[in-house]
Amino acid sequence: AVRFSFTIMSISILADAEREEVTVFREPKPNSELSCKPLCLIFVDESDHETLTAILGPVVAERNAMKQSRLILSVGGLPRSFRFHFRSTGLDEKMVREMEGLEASGSTYICTLCDSTRTEASQNMVLHSITRSHTENLERYEIWRSNPFSESAEELRDRVKGVSAKAFMETQPTLDALHCDISNATEFYKIFQDEIGEVFQRPNPTREERRGWRAVLDKQLRKKMKLKPVMRMNGNYARRLMTKEAVDVVCELVPTEERKEALRELMGLYLQMK
Repeated sequence: AVRFSFTIMSISILADAEREEVTVFREPKPNSELSCKPLCLIFVDESDHETLTAILGPVVAERNAMKQSRLILSVGGLPRSFRFHFRSTGLDEKMVREMEGLEASGSTYICTLCDSTRTEASQNMVLHSITRSHTENLERYEIWRSNPFSESAEELRDRVKGVSAKAFMETQPTLDALHCDISNATEFYKIFQDEIGEVFQRPNPTREERRGWRAVLDKQLRKKMKLKPVMRMNGNYARRLMTKEAVDVVCELVPTEERKEALRELMGLYLQMK
């Protein structure tokens, strides 16, 4: 299912004589069901380009019309002019590739934000910058479609850097909710191991010691919560791990009361923020 919804993130005012905008409203909980208004719920595979574009096409058309026009409302008896800025966020990689006309995730062009290939990315894990843009993807599609330089398929593909369809909707590079959960759970999984092994008392544990703590943690989670150990953190595991139930189970293995309390408080804060 693809849920396409919107929320008003913020409203800013630019006074006539001023250069700086003043924000008069900012949505404190943009992910809340109370502020997120669904436009449509679609039961469709993201790869089904025809169905997806047919349903979301009118939304995109309406959005583009709103971008290029102004809304004039009477506020306090005076006409006020509003402009709209859209940010498409909360899309996972598969959806971004679909919306921006990029090849699927098995592509040599591994990144949705830059032109890096798998080989280049494996040699350089750090120094990357965001170079792709919606406009550039549209231009590259035109080159892909018309092949103005009469190049071979391989040369043409290298020129357009993995663009193979017309970009449908502009997206903003953000972390989607699933990968946010996974990253946080990975961090907590390490914290749990460190607390079991009382790392604060021994700053440089050996690899064998760490392995032992992990085995103890995995055994406890399996026994008490039916959570089987995973090689790589996944969404379902992450959601089960980031619960009050899980932290209580882990606290049974933490030696001191003080650290148990701190761990419960940390998880409580995280759940509150979430």
